[in-house]
Formats: sequence, structure tokens, C-alpha cells
Amino acid sequence: MSASKRDRNKRRGDRKNKSTKGSGVNNEYRDRLFKFIFGNPNHKEWTLSLYNAVNGSNYTDANDIEINTIDDAVYMKMKNDVSFIVDETLNLYEQQSTYNPNVPLRFLIYAGMLIDKYARQRNLHLYGSRLQTIPVPKCVCFYNGKAEREDRTILKFTDGFPLGAKSDIEVIVTMININYGHNMELLEGCEPLRDYSWFVDGVVNKQVQDRQSLARAIDETINEMPDDFVIKQFLLDNKAEVKRMWITEYDEKRVLAQQLEDGIEIGMERGLKQGREEGKIETMKATVQKLFKKGWSIEEIAEFEDVDVVDIKIWLNESAD
Repeated sequence: MSASKRDRNKRRGDRKNKSTKGSGVNNEYRDRLFKFIFGNPNHKEWTLSLYNAVNGSNYTDANDIEINTIDDAVYMKMKNDVSFIVDETLNLYEQQSTYNPNVPLRFLIYAGMLIDKYARQRNLHLYGSRLQTIPVPKCVCFYNGKAEREDRTILKFTDGFPLGAKSDIEVIVTMININYGHNMELLEGCEPLRDYSWFVDGVVNKQVQDRQSLARAIDETINEMPDDFVIKQFLLDNKAEVKRMWITEYDEKRVLAQQLEDGIEIGMERGLKQGREEGKIETMKATVQKLFKKGWSIEEIAEFEDVDVVDIKIWLNESAD
């Protein structure tokens, strides 16, 4: 990496060492935002840039990309993040905000569905005497969770088999750590990925370190984003949608259940601490509901509790349900 790039990275802020453990930050938004950016048919150039950075290629015509992401999969409610065909390869990209060693199993299912879709669209004769050719599957998982991971990790489908067992099927997934501060050469090779990594890192740290509300963290991080970041205008134009991904898809019960499971794994002490933090939030929600019933306006409650108006509305909607 050149000195100028290192200096620019320093100015933009390397937040790698700031912790997000025990934050309760919703992980799902990162998955959806990744797809919103890199699986967007209106910005195939960003998808191509990511492909080039991962593969060390230099393709320039974004029209060569055929996006074929599974949008209507119902089997086990599984949907892949981004998949596309280019240069005779079927690329399966998935973003994960929690480490999951079962990724190869999911990729096997995705690949089967995508290849079936490919064969049907092209009327391949699977029972004919002539060999039918298909694109070569390439599986990549982009990781930006809070747990520290290596820059690159190889995950295999056969890792889940009994020790010593041999299989005629193998799936290999390359997991790439895209937390800001990791794999900077890759990030600098794909400006949209660098921008995405910087943005996620900024929002999470404002929530965790600065205790900001989600809406405020998003607003401030976008405003602080350097003007030369290629996705900045896209985020500004779609700010409401970005917030919606973060907020309306939040499944509190699922997150609490996951936190409880993690707490059991890492020890009772951390679990108790997490419970106290969640208790504070529940107490604040109860206060908001009481003040609203007494006739306080949402704006008055937000100012009194020092909570963003968007969060107040969400809590009130939860109580109405």
C-alpha cells in the first residue's frame, strides 16, 4: 500500500480497535445494506469493482454482469445476498455480521438453487447425451462482525463431517474480514467496499462508544463521510431506506435470544451485565409509554429522555402491537 493511501486511511479514522462487544447492535442491517449496495442492478459497476478486487481482475464493462440473486426463495426462508454471473463464473457473495461455520452448507443450497435456475432459463438438457456446461461457482463470505477474525479464513463443507469421513461433495468458502482496518489493500481496490466498511464501522461506534441513537448515528456518519466516497450520494439519496433497514427489520426477540445463548457460552458474568443493560432499555421504554399516555408529545418525550424521535416512535408502535 502506498504512503498516500496509508495517510488517507489514517485521516479517515482507523476504528479497528474500538470494541462493540455486548452492544446489542442489530446485526441484520449490515446484511441488507450490503445487498442494497452490491446487488443493486442500477449500480452494477460497484458489483464489478468488488469482483475485480476479490479476483485481481480488471474488467471494465459492468453490462457483462448478470445478477441472479435469489429474491423469492422460500426453502427454509433462505435468501442469498448477492449472486451474479460474469466471465463464466457463478459468484455467490454473502455478508455475515456474526461468525457462522455453517456458511458452506448454506452456499451448497444456494448453489443448487442457482444452478437449477440457470439450467431452466437456458433449457439445458440434463438427461441428454451431450455434456452441458455451467459457470464455475465461486463462494465468498464477507465478514464484519464484532468477534476478532483472521483477514482470510477457509471454511469447508466437509468440516462438519465426522472425523476421517470422506465425501464426494465439497464446498469451499473464502471468508474475508472487511472490518475497517482489515484487508485494506482489498478495500482500497474496491472503493464502494471501502466506503461501506467505513460507514458500518462509524455507525456502530457512534452507537456503542458515544451512546447515540441509531438514527442520529446514521445521520452523523453519513455527514462525516468524505465527499470523495463513491457511495456517499447514494446513501444521502436513500437515507430513509437505509434507516428502515436498520430499524423496521429489528427482531428484538431474536436478538435477545442470541445474546442469551452467547452469554451462556462466554460466561454468566457477561450475561448478567448484558441483562442489566437490557433492563435499562426496558425501563426507558416503559417511561416513554407512560408519558405518552399522559398526553406528552413525542418531541417532548424525546427531549426529556434524550432519545431520538425515531426510537420513540418505534417503542410506541411496539406497545401498540
